[in-house]
Amino acid sequence: MLEYLRNASEKPLAKFLIAILAFSFIGWGVAEWIFGGGAGDMTLVRVGDSEISVNQFSSQKSRILTNMPREQQRAIYTDANATKSFNNYIMGDLTAAQMVQNRARDLGFVVSDHRIARQIRDIPAFQQDGKFSSSRFDMALSANGLTEQALADVLRADIVRAMVLGPMGEKIPVPDFAVDAMYNARYATRDIEYKIVNFDDFNVAKPSDDALREYYAVHPKTLPETRGVSYVFVPTDMSKPDAFDAGMQRITHVEDEIIGGDTLESAAKKHGAKFVKLSAFARNGAANDANITPQMVAQIFNMDAGADTEIIEGKKGFMIIHLDTINPAKTADFASVKNELVPAWIRTEKRKLAYERANEILVDLNQNNKMSGATHKTVTRTDGAPMAVLSDAFNNAIGTNKIVETPNGFYVMSVKSENAPRTDAKKRADLRREMENMNAYQTQADYNKFLQRKYPVKINSKVYNRYIEK
Repeated sequence: MLEYLRNASEKPLAKFLIAILAFSFIGWGVAEWIFGGGAGDMTLVRVGDSEISVNQFSSQKSRILTNMPREQQRAIYTDANATKSFNNYIMGDLTAAQMVQNRARDLGFVVSDHRIARQIRDIPAFQQDGKFSSSRFDMALSANGLTEQALADVLRADIVRAMVLGPMGEKIPVPDFAVDAMYNARYATRDIEYKIVNFDDFNVAKPSDDALREYYAVHPKTLPETRGVSYVFVPTDMSKPDAFDAGMQRITHVEDEIIGGDTLESAAKKHGAKFVKLSAFARNGAANDANITPQMVAQIFNMDAGADTEIIEGKKGFMIIHLDTINPAKTADFASVKNELVPAWIRTEKRKLAYERANEILVDLNQNNKMSGATHKTVTRTDGAPMAVLSDAFNNAIGTNKIVETPNGFYVMSVKSENAPRTDAKKRADLRREMENMNAYQTQADYNKFLQRKYPVKINSKVYNRYIEK
């Protein structure tokens, strides 16, 4: 029972509030950091006019870590991404809880000590022979690392959360007419006729150079910007503290040489580091080097030519990257892409001929209200024809004739009629529950946005960087 109480924030409504909480943190503290003010401020986050301290963050973090398996604890301590995600979860949990507390205060909700005492007495884990047992109470608190006040705070927060968020969990009835409309829209079928004109039904001769040049003038190929880099690498067993310190010392000496005017290659030789020069690569391409991560590529494409990165801690060692060259995006020469253009030109010409034929069929259909050799089919919104055809079949009025393009050809389609769905009690019940859940989700989302507007969240960047992102 105590375990349940300690994890009260895991209730569905609280989970929802935390999960969709958008951390539009507005930082403060930077100016104070620069100018030396606010030295004693330990406020981590402000939620409206309330504050969350570093101590609150640390206490919450310790409580959650204590109940985690050892493997998960190890992952949080050793993986930077896991640490960041875990810290963000703690921030979200505390911030959401404080929003609820603020709202309860503004609404005048009060939970008396008498009510807390009564609830503690009624908890089965604290009872013996149907009566409250002080010894069981003390043993349970000790086993879970809680004080009486801490338990009272958990219970009070749980009750307040139910007061504030409880109405959001109430089911909102969906009127029958809305269910009927959704049911008919989802399960109705339509009868269509269509005739396919495939691109490959037409033969096209190989293009001349002039035709290709004309095509390339309209469809030029742009070569993306590429960048060439070199880097110095100090391989290190990053999991061993002594090796880590030694590697950091070596890469620091290399950095000192570079700052003093040496090239990366010269600095690497002086300290036995590895020097690597890479061919130019695109932002969305591969650097063909296991040491260059996507995060490093993003950093490289935000650098100026000739710039060096600071020391980078990789998975297998330390690095400093130098941006050697920037090759701007440009249009490829015609001669270099000529052979690549032939298939595209042929497909374009086939498409033109197919479209002309499809238009002939459509004109005949509009004039004579029939389409020789057409296929007749009953389709649903998800089955019976390509999705482009299904979409147009249900998004156009009965009697519509039109051309629908698909990847390999054109469909000349006529929407003939609509068939009402057969009544299925289970499908209707499932649909009603789905609509009720959608309404509940939207209500919760709207309420969450209201709380964010009412109690804006601001993070103290100075304290955050010093104690959390250290």
